[in-house]
Amino acid sequence: MFVAPLAKIVPGLAVLPVLLVMSKPCRAAERDPADSPRRLPLEWIVPSEDKVHFVGEESGRRIVLWGVNYDHDDDGRLLEDYWEPEWDTVVADFHEIQALGANVVRIHLQLARFMKTPQQPDENRLERLARLVRLAEQTGLYLDVTGLGCYHREDVPAWYDALDEAARWEVQARFWQAVADVCKASPAVCCYDLMNEPILPGNEPETEWLAGEFGGKYFVQRISLDLKGRTRTEVARDWVKRLASAIREIDDRHMITVGVIPWALTFKGAKPLFHSAEVGEPLDFVSVHFYPKKDDVESALEALRVYEVGKPLVIEEMFPLGCSIEELEQFIDGSRKHADGWISFYWGKTIEENERTGDLKGALIAQWLRCFRRQSPLSPRDRHERKTTR
Repeated sequence: MFVAPLAKIVPGLAVLPVLLVMSKPCRAAERDPADSPRRLPLEWIVPSEDKVHFVGEESGRRIVLWGVNYDHDDDGRLLEDYWEPEWDTVVADFHEIQALGANVVRIHLQLARFMKTPQQPDENRLERLARLVRLAEQTGLYLDVTGLGCYHREDVPAWYDALDEAARWEVQARFWQAVADVCKASPAVCCYDLMNEPILPGNEPETEWLAGEFGGKYFVQRISLDLKGRTRTEVARDWVKRLASAIREIDDRHMITVGVIPWALTFKGAKPLFHSAEVGEPLDFVSVHFYPKKDDVESALEALRVYEVGKPLVIEEMFPLGCSIEELEQFIDGSRKHADGWISFYWGKTIEENERTGDLKGALIAQWLRCFRRQSPLSPRDRHERKTTR
């Protein structure tokens, strides 16, 4: 997630289309909407038969993903830092996201919060995840469940860092099996994203699993420290196969992807690695993270085309970080012929709340939210149904 540096400049990058913003009183609701029997119908999402788009499994109707990363709040706290003591906040945020016109929420789970030991999952955290899935069902929002996070270095246990590559992969497989067991029966789960922006070492061995600190968080993680004579393609292939097969032992229905850095935007001529034919066969769709540069939207669109590999394509992260809002709009418009989903950011403040801050950060976020609302592909009928079933 490249948006982390904005924690120092715009530490509340909110996201997503805004139609009807619910007021904050639902934070104090006595009844947890996640436990309500009244739920919006959600179809299971699958790739179309020709692998070009997403469709509803029952209806065959095309589904376009339009959503937010819900990774941390305006103060930089990760979801897992507050979802237990401040559950009402999470409920309110989901309603706000729903009211923005979104249909997908990308959540980020740290491995250490869900694995007490290399062998033992944390049942309390898994139950909290199950509750979040129920909330998604009730609000009519799909979940992009991204795992294996090590965003806060201080949360990473010594035993995890001490593992060798093979043992680390086994723990990662157990994590995913525990998560898949919670999510397997719910149509509200859109997909499993194996890891946020995995990378590999170069020709020389590395000593640190985590790479690149941004705004106090580590969003990039190595899946190997030493190639040991293998090619990068071989290591990536074996890692994807190991984790995807672990999930498939528990859940043979939900889609799997990996959210990647678009190296084709940085290095001309670069080709996909995790979404190449040699590596990405177990993956159902392509996920890439794009932050176009000022006066260079065409380069971003050119790089995006590299990830057209015969599968649905989702821009899993985007924000006007290095370009203007108008230029990001141009990128969205230009990407419509390629992409089947767009996911930005929501950090717990509505348009009105951002405007009331009276500072530059709030004004920028509010402006982006209003822009993203205009870009929403959801139909008026969908929006009306969301409004009337709140």
